[in-house]
Amino acid sequence: MKQIIRFLCLVITIIFASCGELDKNNLTEIDITGKELTNRSEKCTDYINTYTSTAKDINRNKDFYGEFSISASDGKCVFTSNSIPNHNFNDGENKFANKTKKVTETFEITKTPVLTNTTTSLSLKRDNAIMLNGVKLDLLAAACYGVGNEPLGSEKIGCNDNWNDKAWRYDPMSPTNNFGTDTHNAHTQPDGAYHYHGNPNALFDQTNPTAESPVIGFAADGFPIYGSYISDNGTIRKVISSYRLKSENRNALGSEEAGDFPGGSYDGQFRNDYEYVEASGDLDGCNGMTHNGTYGYYVTDSFPWVLNCFKGTPDTSFDKH
Repeated sequence: MKQIIRFLCLVITIIFASCGELDKNNLTEIDITGKELTNRSEKCTDYINTYTSTAKDINRNKDFYGEFSISASDGKCVFTSNSIPNHNFNDGENKFANKTKKVTETFEITKTPVLTNTTTSLSLKRDNAIMLNGVKLDLLAAACYGVGNEPLGSEKIGCNDNWNDKAWRYDPMSPTNNFGTDTHNAHTQPDGAYHYHGNPNALFDQTNPTAESPVIGFAADGFPIYGSYISDNGTIRKVISSYRLKSENRNALGSEEAGDFPGGSYDGQFRNDYEYVEASGDLDGCNGMTHNGTYGYYVTDSFPWVLNCFKGTPDTSFDKH
């Protein structure tokens, strides 16, 4: 009799487990238009679903329909998006240089990210993250002072990874630069893909929040990206970056070609204007920390804005083609 009972229990367990998996694969479509996120789970599988949204290109007065899905396969979460956000966009003073288009992209991240002994640098050859509204994060600008054929001081393209540590790379988030971003710190790439350069200003509560910020996306290495707010002994406050502007006037890198040194003071116009000061803030050199037992990156009000390197191994699906 005991054997029969054990067998029946096993069958029931299998049935319910199977039903749970079926439910996971047949989830209801969710409209996330204008929604702020609230979930703090670091597990990408907790976001498996199909999402839709509507958004307006303000300066072009054109409506768009966003489609975004998250699924799981072989130890990974799979994100497929048409690159349209869940909020209105292109609402800045100037129109985007490139018209927004639906660009279908697929990214994969491991379900179980692991901290590595060495960090991986950001690269123009790789997108940085996928946000939970289907828009990617691409922090670096392919623009450096004196590199390319554009007028000196107005460069917007032409500076690839080969110029790292050899030229002064512009920071798109600096108010001294004009990269034509909207109020969400985003614009479009030449193919029309909408992407963020910093805080999306739409995905988490930034008006007197009473709780810690949610997960708003996942980096290419699988670690979560949180909004700006944490609980510090019961007080909700913004996290603090450990980067600061260097003092006094800029020193030449020593590797610039003639005429490619901008001079002036360290004012944040270039990524080279900042330095990391360990333990001066909450976050490490990659703009992340372990909080409540979970490592993640955080959106900050100052450089490096979201992340500055990867603490894990980026998935090759984020490589640009």
